[in-house]
Amino acid sequence: MTGFDAFGGQALNPSWLAVQALHGRRIAGHRIVSARIPTVFGTALEHLQTLMMAHRPTLVVCVGQAGGRAALSLERVAINLIDARIADNALAQPVDEPVVAGGPAAYFSTLPVKAMRVALQRQGLAAEVSQTAGTFVCNQVFYGLMHFLATQRGWRRVRGGFIHVPWLPEQGTPSMPLEGIVHGLRLAVRVALTTSQDLRIAAGQTH
Repeated sequence: MTGFDAFGGQALNPSWLAVQALHGRRIAGHRIVSARIPTVFGTALEHLQTLMMAHRPTLVVCVGQAGGRAALSLERVAINLIDARIADNALAQPVDEPVVAGGPAAYFSTLPVKAMRVALQRQGLAAEVSQTAGTFVCNQVFYGLMHFLATQRGWRRVRGGFIHVPWLPEQGTPSMPLEGIVHGLRLAVRVALTTSQDLRIAAGQTH
């Protein structure tokens, strides 16, 4: 699992605090390895791929902050586009660039996002299947992860995806307490590790 460092003038990033809390825990027979990656275009993806080669995971779940969202957002699709509204932590602000030149327009998550949503909601946690991961570093990492899994030899059976988490209460509203985020991520990972076939239920959006 990966989370990001703080960006955009924030003092913290709940994505890293939450995955850090899960580091070393065992879920469904698997040990969680958590790492922080920088909110920097290109570098974040390089760090992720280095981690993957070092640990050879069964499952890869990248987590990012989405201020303004009130729910745990189980991202469904990553697009081959970078269009930065703000600069990253290296002050880069690329506009209308591909994540991978010549790559597919999009990749879908291989996580059982609908089953994950149902499990989270049954525990009283706000959760949604999201159809957009944005066009900032989070989406670049998500797309880059799925491209790597789809194109690199020996990685096709590894499942991967991305989850956006809300702000913490001290960052603003809407928000979710850190304990709720940690609980939700732990449950989401358990479902991903134990569910081979996603549910076929409606989870789309009308806007």
